[in-house]
Amino acid sequence: MSRREDFRAGLAATAPVMVGVVPFALVAGAAAVGAGLSVLQAVALSTVVFAGASQLAMIELLGGDGALLVVVGTALIINSRLVMYSASLAPHFIEEDSRWRALIAYILTDQAFALAVTRYAEGMEGVTRKRWYFLGTAAPLWGIWQVCTAVGAVAGAQVPAWLPLRFAVPLTFLALLVPAAAQNRATVTAAVVGGGVATAGVALPFNLGLLAGALAGVAAGTLVAVWAGVDTPAEVPE
Repeated sequence: MSRREDFRAGLAATAPVMVGVVPFALVAGAAAVGAGLSVLQAVALSTVVFAGASQLAMIELLGGDGALLVVVGTALIINSRLVMYSASLAPHFIEEDSRWRALIAYILTDQAFALAVTRYAEGMEGVTRKRWYFLGTAAPLWGIWQVCTAVGAVAGAQVPAWLPLRFAVPLTFLALLVPAAAQNRATVTAAVVGGGVATAGVALPFNLGLLAGALAGVAAGTLVAVWAGVDTPAEVPE
């Protein structure tokens, strides 16, 4: 197969996923403006961070005047799963040019990872073919996310001040949490412990409650997974 055919194969695989990305990105853009960011700042945040759950968490903290260190720390913890994804993908791209590896790392998402490793396990050979398949899955997701985030930010800027856009963030998290938490005991434990600690710590200074909840949830879920011998899911909402 040619590079173009591999890219198209990746695009075809990721097309159904893109449908679910659109409303998520629109909410992220609108919520960023609702939290006090300008349209330009909302677009810049989306471009630099490019991680849905982390962006929503950062928006929530920034809207609540959270300390910058807490905002960054929370985003890093939420995105720590990408380190495991990278470790899993690394053998497939060990011979790749550093510039391509940097691009692959930047556009890496839950969905692109899951689609790519599934295809590679089916017997795809050659670093060039793997690269173009991965780009076919990940690049369109990046593009649709950026466009819809910008649209959401522009639309959010037109929303009257009395309309509470900030409620979109927790509602979106709930929509992501319910299907993800139902997968096994480890994810249920992580959701319950993380949510409980975050709620109990709502009065902590510098909005540390969310950071504490994230740490507690990850720790509890990992302990249950190790104890029960359950693998954490490879594909979780971004």
